[in-house]
Amino acid sequence: MAVQRVMILGTGPAGLTAAIYAARANLSPVVIEGTQPGGQLTMTTEVENFPGFPDGILGPELMDNMRRQAERFGARFVRGFVTAVDLKQRPFRVTVDDGQIYETETVIISTGASAKMLGIPGESEMIGRGVSTCATCDGFFFRGKRVIVVGGGDSAMEEAIFLTKFAAEVTIVHRRHELRASKVMQERARNNPKIKWVLNHVPVAVHGDGTKVTGLEVRDNATGQTRVLEADGVFVAIGHTPNTGFLQGQVELDDHGYIRTQGVTSATSVPGVFACGDVMDPIYRQAVTAAGSGCKAAMDVERYLEGSMAHDWSVSMAKA
Repeated sequence: MAVQRVMILGTGPAGLTAAIYAARANLSPVVIEGTQPGGQLTMTTEVENFPGFPDGILGPELMDNMRRQAERFGARFVRGFVTAVDLKQRPFRVTVDDGQIYETETVIISTGASAKMLGIPGESEMIGRGVSTCATCDGFFFRGKRVIVVGGGDSAMEEAIFLTKFAAEVTIVHRRHELRASKVMQERARNNPKIKWVLNHVPVAVHGDGTKVTGLEVRDNATGQTRVLEADGVFVAIGHTPNTGFLQGQVELDDHGYIRTQGVTSATSVPGVFACGDVMDPIYRQAVTAAGSGCKAAMDVERYLEGSMAHDWSVSMAKA
């Protein structure tokens, strides 16, 4: 098989945007779809914060539109997920789960990050029907409603505080008496009159009526008794895990497993390897920021292949 010019690993907003730009640059990208083609947005119902859709758009529809746009310009999609990469030799080697090995001059990694879930009954069934992992994405739908945030870290406090802009009542459920969040974030949450607390309780099951969430069953660690907290939504805020397990020892990762990129570029520690989207962004985790980083990655690849990226980078730094 011929050596590819660029391979893109992952098909969320970042990977698909990179595919569109790379295809328009006549790089004929090969895109590995991943374990969840379309990324996390395929688990979302209505997307109302992506520019250009004043009436909103369904998550799966948005991802399908982006994929068809990339295909229109010549991107080729391969079903499956990457099991291994060899970035220590050139051309790079990418192994897919069916055993196929591809060789490529450059790689764009956009494998995303997976939200940690509770793993309790009713949770997966109610994703998009009241169970969410993103308050920024879905908070608007709970205007005047009662919601629960599960978690005890800074992210959970941030999600809860954000949700008070819309919800009538926000209850934070945490499995311990003590929170992991910073003192500043704890104080902000405790000073918010809309936030209630259920500490030292473990989530047991998400309850629903078949179409929407109706509550969260929790167990008191002290007594062992269970009860149902009535709610219209449950936001799981116990962290994310970047999908970088297959990259150990191949590119530089931070302490949490996210790919480190160089300055304002998408370049990684390995020349010719670039990263975009949630796999390198633990802060924003939005479809629009992921798409923007995918654009950057494709443009960086094009410049790299032309031999001009190092020059562009040194010039920009000199002007800074």
